[in-house]
Parts: sequence; C-alpha cells; structure tokens
Amino acid sequence: MHANIPKKLLALVVGSALSLAAASPVVAAQANAAQVSAAQISATQINTAIDVDSWANMLSPTVLSPKVLRAEAPIANLNTSKVSIYPEFADIFAQALQLDNVPGGVYAIVHRDQIVELKTFGVRSRADNQPVNASTIFRIASVSKTFAGSLTSLLAERGTFNLDDPVTQYIPELQFKSPEYATELRVEHLLSQSTGVIPNAYDNLIEAAYPRERIIPHFNRINPMCTPGACYGYQNVLFSLVEDVLHEKTGQNYEALVQEELFKPLNMHHASYGLEAYLANENRAAAHIRGRNGWFSREVTPHYYHFPAAAGVNASAIDLAQWLIAHLGYYPEVLPPSAVAATRERKVRTSRDLRRRDWRQGLTDAHYGLGWRVYDFQQEELIYHGGWVQGFRAEISYSPKYEMGLVLLINAESSAINQLTPSFWRQAFARMQAEQWVPYQYANQIQPVPTPINKPASVAGFPFGWCDTCLL
Repeated sequence: MHANIPKKLLALVVGSALSLAAASPVVAAQANAAQVSAAQISATQINTAIDVDSWANMLSPTVLSPKVLRAEAPIANLNTSKVSIYPEFADIFAQALQLDNVPGGVYAIVHRDQIVELKTFGVRSRADNQPVNASTIFRIASVSKTFAGSLTSLLAERGTFNLDDPVTQYIPELQFKSPEYATELRVEHLLSQSTGVIPNAYDNLIEAAYPRERIIPHFNRINPMCTPGACYGYQNVLFSLVEDVLHEKTGQNYEALVQEELFKPLNMHHASYGLEAYLANENRAAAHIRGRNGWFSREVTPHYYHFPAAAGVNASAIDLAQWLIAHLGYYPEVLPPSAVAATRERKVRTSRDLRRRDWRQGLTDAHYGLGWRVYDFQQEELIYHGGWVQGFRAEISYSPKYEMGLVLLINAESSAINQLTPSFWRQAFARMQAEQWVPYQYANQIQPVPTPINKPASVAGFPFGWCDTCLL
C-alpha cells in the first residue's frame, strides 16, 4: 500500500509509535482519524502528545496499534501510577501480535490487590474494526479449569464433599474396560489430570458435537495407562465430571454455582458461561481463524461450551485480573488462603511440559495441582494455565511469593502468545531476585532520585538492603 516508503523508515516510524504508546500519557478519547496518505506524514508531526492510533492509521490499516483504555465504568482496583516491573513489555506484546497480524488482544498485570498495568491492542473483529477495550470478553478455553479447581477446593474445605470420594459415587455409569480402575478413580484425580487415561480422551467426540452423556459410555472400551493418581493425562471430558459432583452435593447448576460463589463476589462483572451469554454481550471479541490471506473471523461453535468446567468461561481482562487478585489472597472472605493453597498443591508431575520450546530456558520442574499448573521457573514457583479453543488463546499466571500476576488474551489461534508469558516472568523474576527494581509499594516514596546517588544513612521500611542501581 505504501510502496514509496523505505522499509527501514516504515519500521522506524512503527517503532516510534509503539514507544510513544508506552511513554506518553493515556489519551482521554480516541479520534476516528481519516486515513492520510503516507506522503503527507512529516517529521514535525512526531511529538510527545501524538494520538498513537491516528499515527498508526497514517501508515496502514493493517498495522496493530495500542488502543486507548475505554471501559464502560470505572475499573475497580486499577492503579497505573506505580512503576512498571517490565516497561518494555507493552512493546514486546504489540510487536508479537503485529508480526503475526493478530487482530486484537489485551494484557493486564496485577500486584497485590491492584491492577497496575492494563493495555489493549487492535480490534475485536476484522469485520467491524471496533477496538478491544478493558471490558471486551474473550473465550478463555481451558483457563476455565482454574475456576473448577478453585471452587471444588473451596467447597471441599467447607465439608460439602471429600476430594477422596469415588467418582462412581456420583457418576456410576463411568466404567473402564477393567472395572477395578473405575472404583479407584477419585474426585481429586479429575481435577489434577491424574485419571491415568490417555491425554485428551474423546475430545474428537466433543468436536463432533456429542453431548457428554453420549461420550461417557465410550470409556468402557479403554483402560487407563496407569493406576489413577500415578501418572498425568490431560482431559476435558473427564475433568468436566466434577460438575456432576458439585450438582449432586449442592443441588445447584454448576454455572450458577460459579456465578454465586466466585464471579459475583469477586466483581467479575463481564464473566459468564456459554454461547448464549457470549453472543448476548455486544462487547465481545470474535474468533479468528488463519486463512490464505491472513486471519478471518468466523462463527463461534458451541461444542466446548457443553463442557463448562473444562472450557466454558467467557471473561474480560478486568475479570481475570480480579481472579488473580483473589488468588494472591486479597479476597479471603471469598477464596480463603487455605483453599487457594490446596489448588497449587503438586498432585502429579507433568514432565512433558519441560520440553515446551519457549519455556525450556528456566523451567526445571512442572506439576498439575487442582485446575492449575505449578511450575518451577527461574528458581521460583509460578502458578499458570493456558487456554486454546477455535479462534482464541488465553494465558494466566501468578507468583505467590512476589504477589504478581499476568493475564494475556488474544482473539486468534496464533503462536504469537507462546513466548510472552515466559518472557515476562524471566524479566520479572530476574529483577526481583537481583533487587534491581523498585517494588511497586515503594515506587512513589523515593522521589526524586539523588544525583549523584548516595547511600542514605537508613531506609525505613524496605524489606531488603539498599540497592543503588534500583533507582536508575
């Protein structure tokens, strides 16, 4: 489109726009700027008050650019005045999406009980070019499992049922080729992916639109690879059987139970279950599938929505940020610390995770807890889960030790997301471990920076020794 612009100049201009997006104050409202010919762009138009979106539109309508945060209502717990633990991440995120022409995405970073960074990029759909904002809902696919694991842990702690209960107590029709395996299967094995069954058993029937009641009888044709509890095998169908357990013990529909126990008290206003709720929300990201000429939007299918515990949640970045804040211990009346601790108890080792290409550098051990993965990464514990369903990718992770968390959502099945979570935590952990960054809670207490930097006689309240280079 802009054949007359040298490639190096075009790259420089895009890079400048992205840098300004991270450094400039947030623009109060976005202008729907008209397309401007590249020949009209002059160096005098570049300044610190530039409307980044208008500038990007001058270049090309296909270039993804950071979008101004526009939520329908004030966002609870939002505090972007604190320093960023990883200032370059906004550019890295934008560039990763740009390289694969991903239509849109959003990320949020939380620290303790606050959202300290929330950036939105691109559009909800190629079809209408409406921008992604903080309230845009995405399908989060298998990140839904974190809600099932946490809710089950919570109800087990209340004494509603026992995680050691036999699954056949609730689903007697579940049988294997050798009957003894079914009698040994416990509720905990469903949530910890330790049923012993071959990974993703009968997911092909989910994709063929079989309801669960038609899939369960097929398990009597197979045997687990090992005794339940002894080995890992990732599941969707078997994982979703926890819905029957909770329904029998509470008398409530699973989705309504999550809404009452988690979504509502955690102020997850946009979170929902199912295709009907997804379609009812006008501020929804569309699914995008790769075609010959790039990404194109397509209709969302209902198949995995029929297994809500495994893959049924729709949520925005704000919702998932609140979810992380709860797991960091700041909603103890909703999710007690003991219930959270139970979800990250290491139940079964997932050694195949150690071979994940973008994680291998720094990942030394991996387990599955109750609906969450538990990684040893950069010598720190990292709690994580990813999600992938037709047209969407999602990742969520947090560090209990440093009380930080990260949410990533994109509306395309792109591998662009693969490197982002490990990249973020490599930098975050390294900076925290080396004490080379000012912790959020002290960021506004040490201004201005002394010039030259001199070690003060004492620094009250710091949890570690003074570090001169922390302030650079």
